[in-house]
Amino acid sequence: MGQQTKVAGVILAGGMARRMGNLDKGLVCWHHRPLISYAIEAMSEVVGGHLLISANRSIADYQQFGFPVVQDLTDSFDGPLAGVLAALHYRDSDVLLVMPCDSPLIKAQHLQALLRACADPATEGAVASDGQRLHPVFLALKSHLKDSLSLYLAGGHRKLEHWTNQHSLQRVDFSAEPAIFANINTLAELDGLALPADAPQYNF
Repeated sequence: MGQQTKVAGVILAGGMARRMGNLDKGLVCWHHRPLISYAIEAMSEVVGGHLLISANRSIADYQQFGFPVVQDLTDSFDGPLAGVLAALHYRDSDVLLVMPCDSPLIKAQHLQALLRACADPATEGAVASDGQRLHPVFLALKSHLKDSLSLYLAGGHRKLEHWTNQHSLQRVDFSAEPAIFANINTLAELDGLALPADAPQYNF
């Protein structure tokens, strides 16, 4: 287990990406950069070096980004909650901040909003909402939920939103900018996602 810290972050890159032809989604490039690099940029502004990458394939490739790579505790690809649980086991922190590898429009300020909501002592965490629906892969969780999550997965359950609904998570309203939750599931979606006008340009 790593050193105890107040806030740690995990980027979820452990799925099979079946709709993308089983490509390793976090390593697919968008505007000359791997998708996961956008998540690393946003996350590292918030958690610094206390960042983990959850991955079950291409481990050496993900390690090249300079952060610890944690694999699921089982080899059955049990979904995003399995990556969250692995991170909770690896990093001793008060709060775990969670986002996926395939949402390049998310910025540090969005993650900070989740952390501010999670700081409320009356809640067990925070979850993002676009005003119409929840986006439960964007989370800030208090680490005592590790036991609940372990029991949930051990019972054969996998649905993320079903588990979050069992806990007092504050909904953080991002309805003013719902487009930030655009994620990449297919190569066509990747081609169709526009780079924001204020995004920095890279040439490599």
